[in-house]
Amino acid sequence: RVRGRGRKGWLPAFRDAMLFKTAYAFGLRRNETRMLDTADFGRNPEGAEFGEFGICYVRHGKAKKGSPPKRRSVLTVWEWSAEILDQWTSEVRPAMRHADGPALWPSERGRRVGLQRLDSRFAAYRDDLGLDPVLDFHSLRRSYVTHLIEDGMDPLFV
Repeated sequence: RVRGRGRKGWLPAFRDAMLFKTAYAFGLRRNETRMLDTADFGRNPEGAEFGEFGICYVRHGKAKKGSPPKRRSVLTVWEWSAEILDQWTSEVRPAMRHADGPALWPSERGRRVGLQRLDSRFAAYRDDLGLDPVLDFHSLRRSYVTHLIEDGMDPLFV
């Protein structure tokens, strides 16, 4: 909508939408989402339909105190997630000011979107939509797990 009206700020708004959808699509934590690079996706031989976005390689997972970040791979489960990532990386992200860097989510002013920005944008969208104020960024991760279980996914996979 913002882009269609020719308004300034459509790129960050589009980035925010893609970022939140990606966090939900892979059940990512806030910092895991923020720290994604364009190279953190790959093909899954068992999910060829997802193309280059069949696996999300999380390099900055939650660590135990005093330990390095925990790495893990998350398989793509929803077709739409690969589609939005393809659109973001091939069509929209290149128009961002700092698209020359590795960060999947560049900021308008810096190489990578900040944690405070994620919180403030999530809260603004949540409030604009009239959603419960108790919802936070981590609610996307909780919803991911809940929806996979409700859709009949094997709990061991989840």
